[in-house]
Amino acid sequence: MQDFRDPFPPFHGRDRLIAAVDHAVQHDDAHQIAATLRHALREAIADSRIQLPACVHHPIEDHYARRELYRSAAHGYSIVAMSWGPGQGTPLHDHSGLWCVEGVWLGQLEITQYQLLERDGERFRFRAQPAILGDCGSAGSLIPPHEYHTIRNTSADDLAISVHVYQGEMTRSAVFEPDGGDWYARRVQVMETDAA
Repeated sequence: MQDFRDPFPPFHGRDRLIAAVDHAVQHDDAHQIAATLRHALREAIADSRIQLPACVHHPIEDHYARRELYRSAAHGYSIVAMSWGPGQGTPLHDHSGLWCVEGVWLGQLEITQYQLLERDGERFRFRAQPAILGDCGSAGSLIPPHEYHTIRNTSADDLAISVHVYQGEMTRSAVFEPDGGDWYARRVQVMETDAA
C-alpha cells in the first residue's frame, strides 16, 4: 500500500505562505515573480500567524542547515528554510540557473554578490561587490546570470534563519574555491537537505 502522507513538516500558517508563493509564481517574467515574492516574503515574516517549524530554530554544529518546507507539484518551486549558527556561511556558489528569492526570518545575514569577469574552462574570475546586511524582515532575489554570491551569519552569538523560494528543487550547485588572485576553481556540489 502506497503512503500518501505529506513529507514536509507542518507549521502554523503554512497554507498562508504557500498561497502567497503560488500567487507570485503566476507571472511569466522572472523579474516580476521575484518582485512579487520579495513583497510576499516580507509580509510573511511580519505575519504572526505564520510560524516556522521548531526544527529551524535548532542549528547544526558543523554546517548551516537546509530544511525543505515545501515543494509545489503544480508550479515546481521549492521552499527551503536555512538555519545559520553563529559564524556559519556558504562558499561562493551559484544556483544552477534557478531564480531564488531569500528572506531573513530571524537575525541578520551578510550577503556578498560577485560579478563574473572572465571564464577559462573550469576557472572563473570574479569581483566581489560591497556586502549587504540583511536584517530580519528583509528580502532579496537572485536571477541568473546574476546568481553568484555568499551568505554568512556575522553574529558570534545568535542564530539566523532565512527562507528561500527556488524556481525548482535545487539539487546541485557550483561552488567556487579560491585559485589565486581573483580566480576561482569550479566544482559541482550535491545539495543535501537536513531532517526537519
